[in-house]
Amino acid sequence: MDLSVPQFGASSSSSSTHLFTHDVFLSFRGADTRNNFTGHLYSNLVNKGIKTFMDNELTRGQDIRKELLEVIEGSRISIVVFSVNYASSKWCLDELVKIFQCKESKQQIIFPIFYKVHPSEIRYQTGQVSEAIAHLRKYNNSEKVESWKAALTQAATLFGWHILEGGQEANVIDEIVKEISTKIMKCTPLDVATYPVGIESRVEDILKLLNVEEEGPHMIGIWGIGGIGKTTLAKAIYNSISHKFEYSCFLANVREESFSHGGLVKLQNNFLSKIERNLPNVINVDEGSIVLKQKLSQKKVLLVLDDVDHLDQLKKLAGGCDWFGPRSRIIITTRDIKFLRAHTVKSIYEVKELNDQEALELLNFNAFKGNKCMVDFFELATNVIHYAKGIPLVLEILGSDLCNKNKDEWKDVLEYYCKYPNQEIQRTLQRSYEALEHPMKEIFLHIACFFKGYKQSYVIEVLQSCDLNPMYALKVLIERALIKIEKDDEIWMHDLIEDMGKEIVRQESPDETGQHSRLWLYEDVRDILEENTGTDKIKAIVLRSFDMLRSFDVLRKNNDTRIRLNRGSFRNLKNLQIFIVNREMLCGEGVDYLPNQLRVLEWEDCSLLSLPTNFNMRKLSKLHMGGPCTTQLMNEGLKVFLYLKEFDHSLHIF
Repeated sequence: MDLSVPQFGASSSSSSTHLFTHDVFLSFRGADTRNNFTGHLYSNLVNKGIKTFMDNELTRGQDIRKELLEVIEGSRISIVVFSVNYASSKWCLDELVKIFQCKESKQQIIFPIFYKVHPSEIRYQTGQVSEAIAHLRKYNNSEKVESWKAALTQAATLFGWHILEGGQEANVIDEIVKEISTKIMKCTPLDVATYPVGIESRVEDILKLLNVEEEGPHMIGIWGIGGIGKTTLAKAIYNSISHKFEYSCFLANVREESFSHGGLVKLQNNFLSKIERNLPNVINVDEGSIVLKQKLSQKKVLLVLDDVDHLDQLKKLAGGCDWFGPRSRIIITTRDIKFLRAHTVKSIYEVKELNDQEALELLNFNAFKGNKCMVDFFELATNVIHYAKGIPLVLEILGSDLCNKNKDEWKDVLEYYCKYPNQEIQRTLQRSYEALEHPMKEIFLHIACFFKGYKQSYVIEVLQSCDLNPMYALKVLIERALIKIEKDDEIWMHDLIEDMGKEIVRQESPDETGQHSRLWLYEDVRDILEENTGTDKIKAIVLRSFDMLRSFDVLRKNNDTRIRLNRGSFRNLKNLQIFIVNREMLCGEGVDYLPNQLRVLEWEDCSLLSLPTNFNMRKLSKLHMGGPCTTQLMNEGLKVFLYLKEFDHSLHIF
């Protein structure tokens, strides 16, 4: 791992979301409307909880013009109150030009209000507006004047309100406040992450897939294991582009919400409420699908379906691209790529782990609250990063757990989690396992406990011997981001996924190793075979010499690390299907009993084995044997070797 201590202080990744200081900026000519219409509108907006800027908030004695321009940049919405003398104010016109610049650069929203002045006077600069412009032209260059005129013309084409002499101003103000409240609710950004490390570059990659300028509607998937940051990325994308759509909707936790009260119908109604106000709720999921298709077909929509785990969720919430209007975009996050393919989603982004520098930065923020990672902790921090393997959730959880702890406490925490995985992390990752059918769970646990790093072809042979269906199951595990097949045909699994699988087996009986379905640790296998404490719960024992090297304490304390077998070592292992152990790891008396359920036997020193006459080898389909062997073993064994699908041996008979 190549790590150098980074310079912390400012994040190397910035959020894609513009941070607004105000909800609304009011542009008006004070002498005309401050003490009547605009003053009442301001009070009503503030009373509604809408953060609104009026120029009475300006700090006197400072650069007022600069402060005004900064507030305009930091506002979501600008309301321009055009009164009869608005255009006579150079300040008002400069504000208006700035507001339209922000509309282009930051996609801010503008609402014009024509207060006792006709919109056509503003649009075409006639009447008193024309006179005001003519007066200002004497003192300003033509370029500035043309920019004012262009802004006035553009403003008059926007949706707004026209208040006539004697009009019901209170009713109009109520209507304006309702509209602003709705807009603010729609454009409020989602909370992405406290410290969004590594998000920016990944957002750029996804934006290329989205290609929001392309004419037709388009779906993309964001796929990866639990905790990798799929939802965080979807939120950042949503914040980045939602302003470009007529309507936008982020449906969070689709998996969980689908099984809560109301289910998919509730989600459909939530979606519809973003499209059309005052629409009656649909009462069943089929009706909801029809209404959604009808309402969406001509609209430019951004929809995010977060954490999808069933095809029906996609069919009922986003049936197909033909549901949506031109340039609509649908983003789907899931742990299972199968659903994306079944829904004909062609553009799929696989979320990558954080690199080492990004991981160190995120850990630093959570463990040291953004202060520079102390040199004394650097080696320990490197160990945490090695453990987390680039999963943001793990770095956040462990970083928070390590916060305000000294070096010795860090060591204790790391040692504990290496033996007992953090339960919050375990629950997040285990959800992918729990969604598997039972035979696939069996295959997953075999791989997690024994076969990570093994050739796919070898693993398939072993699992087929156990009457499992590994060809299909491996594809499912790949689709669910639980394993990968490397270029050299080796099965790869993230270390924390491996730990999750082993912890599932450990939790079968935390205090009794003999009750575990699988054994892979040297100490556990030794205790079971030497003390005869196994049970019929044990399905497989796999112990390679390189696995034993992980047990440093054992190697230090014992001169002879071999496991001493005795006549009854296998007596209680009635349901043992797989036994794979290296030659140099066993010694002791000959074994005269083997379980009849054995399917795979790799025993490289068969001098320890005397086949019992009552051993039924009919279920044994994969046998690898080697070393010196008695004639008795061959004479007895050859009678039943006909049942084997694979027999590999290098026997020396004497």
